[in-house]
Amino acid sequence: MLNQLRQDHANMARMLHVLQLKQKTLAEGERPNFQLVREVVDYILDYQDSFSQPLEHVCSERLQELAPETEAVTERLAKDYRALKAQLKRLSGDLDMILMDAVVPMDRFADDLKAYLDAHRAYLRDERELLFPLIREHFSEDDLQRLAEALPEGATTELERLQEAYPELYAELRDAPEPVT
Repeated sequence: MLNQLRQDHANMARMLHVLQLKQKTLAEGERPNFQLVREVVDYILDYQDSFSQPLEHVCSERLQELAPETEAVTERLAKDYRALKAQLKRLSGDLDMILMDAVVPMDRFADDLKAYLDAHRAYLRDERELLFPLIREHFSEDDLQRLAEALPEGATTELERLQEAYPELYAELRDAPEPVT
């Protein structure tokens, strides 16, 4: 089950890498493929709603039952997650404006995108370094099974769906280097 979480982290790191490449293009004064950026942002927002948020809720609730001393960690992660999602929604709104050819300061958008990428990477690191060890330490096999049931069908299935829905994004992901975890 923890291997599945690590794989999901690796897949998210690939998504963030694709966004980082587009952010660098933008920071260099060139225009990236904003439709591809839109696809990545939509995918991450959908993933957060359908996977991350429910999983975080199940983990936090169960950890607080098993080890009340973990409350500070789970509360901090939940707060960071909400801030991350708010940042991404702001970026999504800016992308809508850009794709409608509205005037959006590109330097500000590039800075906001970089801030989001930094925050999301920090969040993934905190999950890996703070949450995963707590899960390993406190969860029983039954707890792990319940957590596994909260996971999506799997990274492979999700990437196959992504390949069909967003072939250009899938090509970028396929060519992205294996993230360091």
